[in-house]
Amino acid sequence: MTLRLQCWLFAIGAALFAAGTAPGFATAFGAGATNVVCFAGSWFFTSAALIQLRLSVDAYAGAGGDRSAWADRLAARVQFIGTVLFNVSTATAVWAHRVPAERRFMWTPDALGSVLFLLSSAISVAALLIWARGTATLLRDWCPAWINMAGSVAFGVSAVGAFVRRTGVTADEWLANVGTFVGALCFMLAALMALPRGD
Repeated sequence: MTLRLQCWLFAIGAALFAAGTAPGFATAFGAGATNVVCFAGSWFFTSAALIQLRLSVDAYAGAGGDRSAWADRLAARVQFIGTVLFNVSTATAVWAHRVPAERRFMWTPDALGSVLFLLSSAISVAALLIWARGTATLLRDWCPAWINMAGSVAFGVSAVGAFVRRTGVTADEWLANVGTFVGALCFMLAALMALPRGD
């Protein structure tokens, strides 16, 4: 398990989320196809988050209680739980696509996953601001952290739009798709910027 693999898995997962929610995709291929593509993307996210969690645990063990390493481990744990919740919400979306009365079940894990992504991003940015200012680099640390934060905010906006009413109708499908699309592009860019160079 390597940082390079983690970054590529995040980038592929984000690309799938972006493709599935890209303007015109659902019109051309149907909402069912959007749900399946996002479901596939969620598994890449979870695989990447599992690697990130493992790497952060190892880094913390080797850092002798360093607070920045502790914050990275905490952020990774929170994000991993968020990705699992996205697995649940996207799986539910695939299952409930044709049953409007059941669509309400997909919103809660989506909203909780979005909140956890936002919390994870906030922990990472706070760790950079408080403990890693002297060692963090602009392109490999600061930019990806803030771009991830922007992606998390966009996913949060998406979750607001994706609220499912009792009738099974999504509150604002356009907002849900645009928020996911923009967030996914942010996550993909951040993952590619964090890719290790020259190894």
